[in-house]
Amino acid sequence: MEARTPPPYLTTDTHQTGTHETGEMTLLPTTPSPRVDEFLDVPSGLEPPRHTQIDDAAMAAITDLYREILPIGGSILDVMSGWVSHLPPEIPYSRVVGIGLNACELAENPFLDEWRVQDLNHDPRLPFAAGEFDGAALCVAVQHLTRPRDVIREVGRVLKPGAPLVVTFSERCRPARAIGCWCLLDDTGHLCLIAHHFAEAGNWADLRCLDRTPPGGGDPLYAVIGRSLGATRPGSDD
Repeated sequence: MEARTPPPYLTTDTHQTGTHETGEMTLLPTTPSPRVDEFLDVPSGLEPPRHTQIDDAAMAAITDLYREILPIGGSILDVMSGWVSHLPPEIPYSRVVGIGLNACELAENPFLDEWRVQDLNHDPRLPFAAGEFDGAALCVAVQHLTRPRDVIREVGRVLKPGAPLVVTFSERCRPARAIGCWCLLDDTGHLCLIAHHFAEAGNWADLRCLDRTPPGGGDPLYAVIGRSLGATRPGSDD
C-alpha cells in the first residue's frame, strides 16, 4: 500500500499580525485511546450544557469573526446549534438554520429561522441540498463530534463553492467519550487536528488557523476557517 502524504496545514494566523506559515502536519489521533476512553464513558450524542462555556469577551470575539467572514444577506447554517448563535444582531441574513440535539434550546434561539433536531454523531448526513447555504458556523462544539471529518465533509457539500465554514473552540471543554483524543492535545494540537479533519474531508480549500483570543486575559479563542469546494470531492466520480 502506498504511504499517505501528511496533509498540509497552516500554523496560527493572528489577526494582529496577519501572518501564517505552511508545513506538514503529523497524523494526529482521531479517536480516543483505550486508556482515555475507559474513563470518559458518556453517551456520544452529548452536547455542551446550556450555560455558556466561554466568557463574554470570547463570545464577542466570535461575533466579530462572524461579522468579518459570514456573508451579509447570506443563508447561514449553524452546526451543533443551541440556545444562542453569536451572530451579529445588526446583520440581515436571509436565512439561519440550526442543527442541534435539544429542541427546547433550538426553539429559544432568537437567531434561527428554522431548526432540525439531529445527532450528528449518530448520522452526520445533513438534510439539505448541495450548495444550499452561503456560510456555516460550528461554535465551541467540534470537540464533541465523534465523526468530525464526515460532518465537515457534509457541511462542505451543502455550502456553495467558496462559501466559508468557521470552526471556533476554546480550552473549555467537558470530558466525554466524544472528545477523548481532544484532551490529549494542547491548543496548537487542536488547530492541527481540526485542519486535518478539513483536509481529510477532501472538499475544502484556503484553510486558515486563527488566534482570536481577546486582549487583556480571559478565555482563549481559536478558529479554523475553510472555503468549500462544493459537493464533489477532488478526484471522486460522484
